[in-house]
Amino acid sequence: MKCIYCGCMDSKVVDSRQNEEGTSIRRRRECESCGKRFTTYETIEYTPVLVVKKDGSRQVFDISKVKVGIMKACEKRPISMTTIDKMVTEIQRKVLNSLEQEVSSSYIGDLVMEQLRDVDEVAYVRYASVHRQFKDINTLLNEIEELVKLKDSLSSDKQNKKSEN
Repeated sequence: MKCIYCGCMDSKVVDSRQNEEGTSIRRRRECESCGKRFTTYETIEYTPVLVVKKDGSRQVFDISKVKVGIMKACEKRPISMTTIDKMVTEIQRKVLNSLEQEVSSSYIGDLVMEQLRDVDEVAYVRYASVHRQFKDINTLLNEIEELVKLKDSLSSDKQNKKSEN
């Protein structure tokens, strides 16, 4: 680290402490040339993920928008905020771990639908109707039929596993 007093590139760390939130580390350094001390802060550098919208525009990924969408889909449903927060955390983890600098809004919508499908079928259909832009009742019925088929196949898989044991 370059000394702010003499410009020497050699310094040693005398003391390190994490801040109260745990988001940065305060390091007390001593220049090996002039002996003066100075403080530096080390923080995690996040590479912003951009969301490519359907119209081609780009926005910085904002997890709070995802949370609002999930909360709207779960309105008046017996789903706790803890469950919603877990879904949001999982979606954020998948987006940030994708190592992509740009993700499509439809990819994020699919992640939300994946989480909602496992938590509440009504919230899933509500969200799907907006995300997939259902044009008519037949499209909605097709989505519900797919959901029922998936649920049936999952329950038959569970039955097969029980009979094997």
